[in-house]
Amino acid sequence: MLDDLFVASDKGDGTGGDSIEGDEAGARPSIPFDYLSVADELHSGRIKVSAAEYREAGADLASEFAALLEHAKLALAAEDPRPEEKLPPIDPESIAAELGLNQPKSAADFGRMRRSFAFTNHPDRVAPHLRQRAMIRMQVANMLIDEAKRRAVAGARR
Repeated sequence: MLDDLFVASDKGDGTGGDSIEGDEAGARPSIPFDYLSVADELHSGRIKVSAAEYREAGADLASEFAALLEHAKLALAAEDPRPEEKLPPIDPESIAAELGLNQPKSAADFGRMRRSFAFTNHPDRVAPHLRQRAMIRMQVANMLIDEAKRRAVAGARR
C-alpha cells in the first residue's frame, strides 16, 4: 500500500492542481523496512523468553513502583485540578481495589481486567488536563496486573 502511495506521489496526485516541486514531492523513507519480515520473525517462535526471565522481570517490583510513583509526583506537581473535580487516585492500593485484585483470579481474567481498565482510564479517552494522571494510572495498573498474573501462574505450577 505504501508503494502505491509513493508511485502516486511520483506521478502527481492527479487532481490537476499545483504540485510540490523538488525533493519533497517524492520523498521516500531513508531506511527500508519490511513489515512482513518483522511479523514473520515474531510469529516464527525463534524469539523466546524463558519462564525464569519472566519471573526475574518482576523480582524488583517494589523499586519499580517507588520509581514510578516518584516520577508521578514530579510530573503531577504542576497539575491544575479544577475545584469541582475529584481526581482519580494514582496510589497502587486504590488502583488494585478498583481492579478487584483482592479477589483470586484465573489467568484468563487478567487480560479482560486490563482491557476493561484501559477502556475507562486510557490517556486517549480522558480530558486533556488528566492525560498525565491517566498515563500514570495505566502504568501502575499494568504493573499490578502483571505481578498478580505472575503470582497466579506460579501458584498454578505448585
